[in-house]
This record gives sequence, structure tokens and C-alpha cells, in this order.
Amino acid sequence: MATATFIHDGSAIDYTPTSDVAAGDVVVQNDLVGIAKQPITAGALGALAVVGVFDVPKATGAGTAIGAGAKVYWDAANSQATGTATGNTYMGKAVAAAGNDDATVRVRLSQ
Repeated sequence: MATATFIHDGSAIDYTPTSDVAAGDVVVQNDLVGIAKQPITAGALGALAVVGVFDVPKATGAGTAIGAGAKVYWDAANSQATGTATGNTYMGKAVAAAGNDDATVRVRLSQ
């Protein structure tokens, strides 16, 4: 007797938000980080990408650089990526270096 049933490949997950979600919004559900590829209306079933490579916002200024291959975390309070783990949610790894003056970092999502 089978103990598991295949549902789909898992590159996106179902998500029904309580408030509208714009395309490109980063959504954190406990330790799961997903990105809306399309807008999702509050109360409507949509999908969040949980794999893929995305450019996400990051802070600029001294000490904000993130090196290629470094772990990247989502700072929900400031709606930006960071290299700081404390208080933030792991979202993936940088696939390209982002310097102090870069406003985005390219991240490969991984859960």
C-alpha cells in the first residue's frame, strides 16, 4: 500500500492570502519563503514560487554587500534581503555578488 501520493513537482505552492498580494511580493510562512509571480486577490487561491532565481531588494550602504554563494535571508520588517540570519528567514543563496551600492541581489530560492 502506498504511503504517499504525488501532487506536483513543488516549484510552486498554493496560497490564499488574507490581503491582496502583488506580483513580486515575498511571502513568508513560518520557515517557507515564496514569491508571487502574479497578483493574488485577498481570499483567492493563487500560487507562490518556491524555486527559481529572483532579483530581490536589498539595503545599500556600507556592510550590505552579499557575496556570490552566500546565504540570503529575508528581513520581513524592512522588506529586503540581507546576509544577516538573526531575526530573519532563510530564503536561498546569492547566485551573483551584490555590492554595497547594489539595490538588489540575485537569489536562488531554496527551502
